[in-house]
Amino acid sequence: MIRGIHGMFYSSDADGTRAFLRDVLELPFTDVGEGWLIFDLPAGDLGVHPIDEDGQPTPGTHDVSFYCDDLRGTVATLRARGVQFAGEIDDRGYGLVTHFTMPGGIEVQLYQPHYVKRRVARTAKRAGKARARPAPRRGKAVGTKQRSAAGRGQASSQRRRTR
Repeated sequence: MIRGIHGMFYSSDADGTRAFLRDVLELPFTDVGEGWLIFDLPAGDLGVHPIDEDGQPTPGTHDVSFYCDDLRGTVATLRARGVQFAGEIDDRGYGLVTHFTMPGGIEVQLYQPHYVKRRVARTAKRAGKARARPAPRRGKAVGTKQRSAAGRGQASSQRRRTR
């Protein structure tokens, strides 16, 4: 069934956007070859919002936000790396919010949720019961060759058998 969500930024400066995500935000990634980086985000969620009475935003609009546990600390770190924010931190009810623009003109919301994410709450609850597993060994660049679909399936089967 569904295991995650894959998002896509369309950028007028794809190389600049990739470099920003890799070097400034320091997101882990897989290099699938020819400059294509797929960023491996540790968690995600998906919300569905209604359009307003004026029909805005246009139906079918997509929005990407990054979230963090300490917005003020994250903003300070990113400002030190040269990121410019569109405004001050604002409390929107669902969380503390600000925005910045990545290379290629991509505006992104950055927020610290006020709500507790179910998976995080469930994981924290089971933390005392679960045995620790070593984290997977991943460097910044996992490799430059893309495996075939059959190879990915074999690797997944091997991982399942060894757990």
